[in-house]
Amino acid sequence: MSISNEAVEKLITSAIPGAEVTVSGDGYKYETTVISQDFEGLNKVKRHQLVYAAVNSAITSGELHALTITALTTEEAA
Repeated sequence: MSISNEAVEKLITSAIPGAEVTVSGDGYKYETTVISQDFEGLNKVKRHQLVYAAVNSAITSGELHALTITALTTEEAA
């Protein structure tokens, strides 16, 4: 059982409104880039914790196995 790229994207955007999210994956390994003003002033660990919290239900259910995260502020992405 795996989760679609779109479903991962929806989980993240639901938890981090206004975020620009891209997700790619093959049903086992996924990569995401999340761009959000919510990351302003947060270190890399705190940013990743926000994203992991968003997808935690998919991780605990076994639908999402591996997620590589790039988390940037709007300024960093520009």
